[in-house]
Amino acid sequence: MQPLRIWIAAAGAALLLAVVIAVAIGNWGAVGGSGITLNGWIALILGVLLTTAVGVGLMALVFISSRRGFDEPPGKDR
Repeated sequence: MQPLRIWIAAAGAALLLAVVIAVAIGNWGAVGGSGITLNGWIALILGVLLTTAVGVGLMALVFISSRRGFDEPPGKDR
């Protein structure tokens, strides 16, 4: 039963992502031309990817720190 829940959650997240992308594209078209060059698009995509990677990395460090007990007050037994 557990794998079914994971697939349902993944499908829901993918559907939500598709809706957000569709709304963003619709809004972008409604605003008008952006005038971004190819170099601008490359910079934008790299910026989003690197920012996401930094966020994922920092969250991973938070979870690792919490699970290994580094967040406990000093003097408390593990």
